[in-house]
Amino acid sequence: MSAAIKALKDQVIAAVEENKEELIELCCRLIQFPSENPPGDSGPISRYITEYLERFGIATDWHEAGPNMYNLISRIGNRESGKKLIYCGHTDVVPAGDLSKWEFAPFSGEVKDGWILGRGASDMKGGLAGLIFAATILQRLGIELPGQLILAIVPDEETGGALGVPWILERKLVEGDGCLIAEPSSPHNPTLGQKGSCWFQLTVKGKPAHGSLGPIAGKNAIMDAIRAIERIRTVWDYPVVIPDEVKELVKVSKEYMLGTEREPYQDVLERVSCNIGTIEGGTKANVVPDTCTVEVDCRLPFGVTRAEVMGYITSQLDELDIDYEIVPMGTQSHANYTSPDDPVCRAIVDNITYVTGEHAFGVQQWASSDARHFRAYDIPVLQYGPAYLPSIHNFNEKVLVEDVIRCAKVYVAAAIDFLYEQN
Repeated sequence: MSAAIKALKDQVIAAVEENKEELIELCCRLIQFPSENPPGDSGPISRYITEYLERFGIATDWHEAGPNMYNLISRIGNRESGKKLIYCGHTDVVPAGDLSKWEFAPFSGEVKDGWILGRGASDMKGGLAGLIFAATILQRLGIELPGQLILAIVPDEETGGALGVPWILERKLVEGDGCLIAEPSSPHNPTLGQKGSCWFQLTVKGKPAHGSLGPIAGKNAIMDAIRAIERIRTVWDYPVVIPDEVKELVKVSKEYMLGTEREPYQDVLERVSCNIGTIEGGTKANVVPDTCTVEVDCRLPFGVTRAEVMGYITSQLDELDIDYEIVPMGTQSHANYTSPDDPVCRAIVDNITYVTGEHAFGVQQWASSDARHFRAYDIPVLQYGPAYLPSIHNFNEKVLVEDVIRCAKVYVAAAIDFLYEQN
């Protein structure tokens, strides 16, 4: 690192520290918009973000992907030449759910005992605030970036994301040499790779009859579905061979889980996970049910395809002599990753260490996210954001104030490293 780059990074990091109260206020304000998805309405929070960026002379283009679902794109820096770095975040949050189970109002956005409280604090308005704030710091200091920093703020991630990242990529509204998504992560471990997804709906057909004649009369669809579920769950034991090119990433990720609350989940990185998420069937206690529908979420490790998994599952069900139909649903993807040596990964990982003084390295996540869409368009990407992981999608969601500030410092420093690095 040259002395000039180091001085520039120290300047922007210091600016985040000096203005951290403003950053926290921004985060709290974002939480106060109940942008639950479903139903999905990003209008109010999008107007606030647009007006906030305008205070610092940053213009925002709106792109409506669906009713009240707005993608926002802002750019700073050199638009004529140089590298392009995308900072991506989503404005939607999962519904708050049963309000009686919250210990505080989910959209209060209050700060208490060092925590920022509310739905979206960890996933991912803390990270979103950091991205927005980082862009304004670079702008307000008049940093002459040799490339372009693009803010891509999307309205739809929590329901599969069709109106968000894939929508803007399909229309070539953003292009980049690298991307950071401010999704929740560990403080020193951004996620460079993720498992694939294979969701499907199983419908089992039976034959109705009077309940008083069961199990002799009719064909009970619920009982056949239970037999089917038992077979589907054996996919956990489907043999998987991890490809050589990702063995090190998987190995490092398993080691990272040792000694933490994640240790019991190590095996999930090398196996096909399977969750029976919903089951619905029958009409009444005294009627033999003629239909039962089951929704299943399987996550695929490196080394196995959706076709292979579904081929295995259908072969198991075909042995049961049941009448069934399977329809894909929800998220569909294969495991994917970005090389730890890619410049965007190095920029984030190196600056986690630079800001914290602690060793940092990338790991694999067991879920999936918008990162897969960027990789499908050959845009290297990783995820790094503030989070209190146990509270994500849970009641009493929160995030530490210090974590939001730390991530914002990493974001501004990484933008300097990435955009000033020569191709």
